[in-house]
Amino acid sequence: MQIQTITTNYLKTIDWFDNKVVDWNSAGTQYLENGETIQLQKYHFGFECDSSITSQNGKYVLIYQKLGTKGLLLKNGELLREINRSYYQSSVYEFPAAFLTYKNRTFLVHCPIQYNQLDIEDVETGEIITNTPEREPLDVFHSRLEISPDNKYILSKGWYWHPFDGIELFDVEKCFSNPKLLDESRTVPGVTSEICSASFVDNNRILVCASNEEPLDDENEEPIPPGHIAIWDITTDTISKSVKIKGPFGNVFAIDDKTCWDLYEYPKIIDLTSGEIIDKHEEVFSGKQASSIIHHLDDLPKIAFNKQTKQIAIGHKNKIEILTK
Repeated sequence: MQIQTITTNYLKTIDWFDNKVVDWNSAGTQYLENGETIQLQKYHFGFECDSSITSQNGKYVLIYQKLGTKGLLLKNGELLREINRSYYQSSVYEFPAAFLTYKNRTFLVHCPIQYNQLDIEDVETGEIITNTPEREPLDVFHSRLEISPDNKYILSKGWYWHPFDGIELFDVEKCFSNPKLLDESRTVPGVTSEICSASFVDNNRILVCASNEEPLDDENEEPIPPGHIAIWDITTDTISKSVKIKGPFGNVFAIDDKTCWDLYEYPKIIDLTSGEIIDKHEEVFSGKQASSIIHHLDDLPKIAFNKQTKQIAIGHKNKIEILTK
């Protein structure tokens, strides 16, 4: 594991753009590997936020409060409009938001109507195209949204009343044709374990991590027992042989089908064939997040995953740690 440290003055948000770390709420301050900075945009926003996401084409950015109800949608560094979510439990779990590219247009996937209603909004027009009268959303708290590399699937890593973490998968093409399918997700077949974290390995496979909590059905023959990790092939709907993780875990990011990052407590690389920790850096604090529910966690670092290079950026206090396998 290679680690590079960059010193900052005051970091508000953290994301990747053009394979470099950027703080969009500080006039798009981009941090170069040599420690220099470049200001990509003109404006600082008078908005207390801690998170950001960037569209695939780099034109649109959402800056928001992870445990708040409001975000600012930017286009080329200028305010396009405000984005909101329901107040309900908003101070408990992560704001659900992700950019999606569909037929060469950019959309924002989020929950603007109800906490449990996942919707797709045209970024340019503001039209929420999936908010139809037929919608009957289930009691799910959507969170930690992720889009597959080919933009064909939406993955929600949220929770249900208990609380109990779980993941839900949606087919983008089908949901555009029939918005009611946003109320009828796919889940990992045969699993009643609590799924605390997940990450796309590629277009058709998802890394799935089960917490140490007891399964909902203690008589079920669990494909992914508590404390184990496996890969779900969403084309065949099959699960690889699960392995027990040999160390603290709870916040995974897939590197490939053989290894993944885990950032619970400190950065580590896990061998997915054995569950062994093959590299770690205990001197870097990466938080204790192991769920979308984070209201009880103090001093939570800012984390951004580069899907292209598989690098991790961790922003904490006055520095950024860039991790490379």
